[in-house]
Amino acid sequence: MKTFDAIIIGTGQAGPPLAGRLAAAGKTVAIIERHHVGGTCVNTGCMPTKALVASAYAAHLARRVEDYGLSFEGPLQVQMAKVMQRSHQVTLNARTNNENWLGGMENCTLIRGHARFEGPDSVRVGDELLQAPQIFINAGGRAVVPDLPGIEDIGYLTNSGIIMLDRVPRHLVIIGGSYIGLEFAQMYRRFGAEVTIVEQGDRLIRREDPDVSQAIREILESEGITVRTGAECIRFRRHDEGTAVGVECGEGDPEIIGSDVLLATGRRPNTDDLGLDTAGVELDERGYIKVDDGLSTNVDGIWALGDCNGKGAFTHTAYNDFEIVAANLLDGENRKVSDRLLGYALYIDPPLGRVGMTEAQAKTAGHKVLVGTRPMSRVGRAIEKGETKGFMKVIADADSRQILGAAILGTGGDEAIHGVLDMMNAGATVDQLRWAVPIHPTVSELWPTVILGMEPA
Repeated sequence: MKTFDAIIIGTGQAGPPLAGRLAAAGKTVAIIERHHVGGTCVNTGCMPTKALVASAYAAHLARRVEDYGLSFEGPLQVQMAKVMQRSHQVTLNARTNNENWLGGMENCTLIRGHARFEGPDSVRVGDELLQAPQIFINAGGRAVVPDLPGIEDIGYLTNSGIIMLDRVPRHLVIIGGSYIGLEFAQMYRRFGAEVTIVEQGDRLIRREDPDVSQAIREILESEGITVRTGAECIRFRRHDEGTAVGVECGEGDPEIIGSDVLLATGRRPNTDDLGLDTAGVELDERGYIKVDDGLSTNVDGIWALGDCNGKGAFTHTAYNDFEIVAANLLDGENRKVSDRLLGYALYIDPPLGRVGMTEAQAKTAGHKVLVGTRPMSRVGRAIEKGETKGFMKVIADADSRQILGAAILGTGGDEAIHGVLDMMNAGATVDQLRWAVPIHPTVSELWPTVILGMEPA
């Protein structure tokens, strides 16, 4: 048996920086990885997909060169093998950097293999038994494969499979109208594929307000993407041209013939094969590890960070989990998950930047709300770039004037939203946001105008 001060299971966005803090504090650390170092973000999520988004955006701009007074000879050619090569290199560089960092870290041992608990303080990896008084689970998650009729009879892709595809599908049918599905939909449409999104709900990304959802649908449809909402009974069967997807929607053909099918119906935690029952660690009904506000499980000495705890599904929330645990254990602080202000982005073009509550959430929470909006067609920066789709929106409490949430669906929205996020973290009111003097020309300079136009909703 090998003993350490701490064991970390998984090398996603929380594991390696935690190993660094613990090792720097003089603790001996074993960090275990059964697949690729870097977790979802580096290998199958943020980095490869955003590299592909960048290539798709370049293709989109190239087709619009005449809008900017430019021209070139001949049709655009998408060389998908080279596109994928570029994406893979971005991932490989990041993975290698992570491996080199962990491999050269004093007091830290990187162990390859599948970790399984054999008790509350012991983990087995192959033939090796490891023991430590502190164990941190950073096991991540994976794509859900829904139990739909005919799913076992067809070949399908998930987010991890489609980023290895070195060809453009003839017709990509995407099951699921949420964040991951929409990014791939626009991406592959811009690469030249016919794309259909199939969503069981009555609108796309139901987490967002209806006006945001509808605007995103219009953006995608304007690029030739077919959106089929209200799919009553999704089913699959083999077809000579690929896969027949049954949808039975109120309008349109009851069946869609696609060359490829992408499943984008959600994520599930990687907690089903860690032997957590042996350690006595409790899971919720969806398989997520139950944690308290400091990310401790019900077993003393075991914590869960990142996607596997159900407290966030983003790289930045996983990293914040590390910050909370490290601050509490090593710096004597009392940081809490419930203090976290959630922001996130949808990386279609134009992107959606979001922070805090939606209008619907604010009303459900009992707030008397003020809402201000501004179309991107009135934003100078968007006009100058020739990218005027979308709008800006801010929600505030009518009595306290506190900012409750904001959305920017528009060029630069994923970056500009941070100004509002920072103001909210500082407890600022909409008036303080209005009094700011933003740089011209930027997307952010329109916030004072948005706030001046706020009305009760």
